[in-house]
Amino acid sequence: MMNIFRHSPLTQEDLDQLESLMKTVQLEKQDYFIREGHVCRQLAFLRKGILRSFYVKDNGEEITDCIMFEGQLVTAYASLITGQPAFENMQAITECELQVLDRDDLYRLYEQNIRWANTGRAFGEQEFVMMEQRIRSFQQYTAKERYEEMVRQHPRMIQQVPLQYLASYLGITPQHLSRLRKS
Repeated sequence: MMNIFRHSPLTQEDLDQLESLMKTVQLEKQDYFIREGHVCRQLAFLRKGILRSFYVKDNGEEITDCIMFEGQLVTAYASLITGQPAFENMQAITECELQVLDRDDLYRLYEQNIRWANTGRAFGEQEFVMMEQRIRSFQQYTAKERYEEMVRQHPRMIQQVPLQYLASYLGITPQHLSRLRKS
């Protein structure tokens, strides 16, 4: 887990403090980390496996908006910050192992230690940039260009994530994705 903090100002003592507050959670394939309508009270580090974030449209269609791999932080960020119910679901695509930190403990770290507060701000800024890039990709690029970018940036997605989730993530049908993969 400590690889995500390699460029942060955190000391070994800070990291040890974090480790003492975290608990290990195992998810089986198809288990949920968070469900739509529930308040998210945890931040997790994905040690093993793949998760997807998705929401369900009124017609029942699932829209995958994020796919998370080992080494990433996982949370329903807006719900964690606001205390309002999450609009998304987070579900295991494979068996997963998470290191979980309760929101209250996270905010206590922020209050007690400026290095943790700065690290939290940096992660929030990184999350904003990634969201902005995703929005821009839908506004500026074709489905083919989004697919090619995904292949370049995230080759593991192509190999490990089911086709219907990839297609939904790209905003296209599974049939369109099959045609793109063949070309």
